[in-house]
Amino acid sequence: MKTLVIVPTYNEAENLPRLAEAVLAAAPELDLLVVDDNSPDGTGKLADDIAAKQPRAHALHRPGKLGLGTAYIAGFRWALEHGYEAVMEMDCDFSHDPQALPAFLAAAKDADVVIGSRYKGGIRVVDWPMRRLLLSYGASLYVRLITGMPVCDPTGGFKLFRREVLAELDLGGIHSGGYSFQIEMNYRCWMAGFRVVEIPITFADRRVGVSKISRRIVWEALWMVWRLAFANFFRRHPHRRPVA
Repeated sequence: MKTLVIVPTYNEAENLPRLAEAVLAAAPELDLLVVDDNSPDGTGKLADDIAAKQPRAHALHRPGKLGLGTAYIAGFRWALEHGYEAVMEMDCDFSHDPQALPAFLAAAKDADVVIGSRYKGGIRVVDWPMRRLLLSYGASLYVRLITGMPVCDPTGGFKLFRREVLAELDLGGIHSGGYSFQIEMNYRCWMAGFRVVEIPITFADRRVGVSKISRRIVWEALWMVWRLAFANFFRRHPHRRPVA
């Protein structure tokens, strides 16, 4: 299954070359798309250099720091235009292990959406301070309580979508960023009746670079959950999909 791995970047020059090499080595059916927001540290130029040497790597440039959610939407549209069968989200800082990529491809044989879960069957997070772990785990419980969505790690950003999912969703109607983008995508997929599964992953904190998480992003996620629930009248189960 020809799959595009989308990696949004902003000041990831220290990570991108190694990450690109690891992603492309993980499986022959994987291509890479770097969506760079005009990084001041030259990440975009590195992405171009990698793409020039490696036909399975591509670069998409945006004029400035426009947010994680819109970066993924731009990547999704690019993937649909170029005929990929599946699309993945992945961070550039090695918090998502490239060696886990084949497990997503295997799980996608029987699923429409595959979520890499830090919390399914236990907690697998390395080198996070307790405060951040409690915030993340508490957010997952909060989302499940308000929406009824049976996803253990609704804010995680390591996942796979089959082409059919992205083609059906109204990508133009998704304006969330950060945590809330991940929550909204999961919720819309689940509510539309797609087959959503979680596979366990181990999440490691970034070793170099700076985290992009801010207080504004956290608050946006808290309010997004209520907006989604209200929009669907607090429905606690997905819609039935038509039988083919």
